Amino acid sequence: METDDNKALIRRFYEEIDAGNIDAMDELVAEDYLDHNPPFPGMPGGREGLKAAFRIFWTATPGRHEIEDQIAEGDKVVTRLTAYGTHEAELPGPLPATGAKLREAAVAVHRIEQGRIVEHWSSRDDLALMQQLGVIQLPGG
Repeated sequence: METDDNKALIRRFYEEIDAGNIDAMDELVAEDYLDHNPPFPGMPGGREGLKAAFRIFWTATPGRHEIEDQIAEGDKVVTRLTAYGTHEAELPGPLPATGAKLREAAVAVHRIEQGRIVEHWSSRDDLALMQQLGVIQLPGG
């Protein structure tokens, strides 16, 4: 049953993010949370850094996450997901708003301890995201 609870925790994590309820992270994420793949350089660590990153995304690229698959074993949950949004405000870089519709595939691994997310690893298709934002253009494209 523990793996089902862990999967439900991660589903709720993304649901709260999609609802803009960043304060729910106080309940779902450990204070000393460790992100092995932070989305922006120079972000503070821990739960407060996670909340800061999500505030940036919520403002700049409002959207949603769609969970495609989840696998859980022991204290880890692997989630294959797609994030959708619209680039409505500046992202760090700086990347001024483009109005572009965004779609980014990712695989996230969360480690859970005592009912809270304590650690995170991810693999995101950042190249495709940079192409959608117009930052990178592939030869012949």
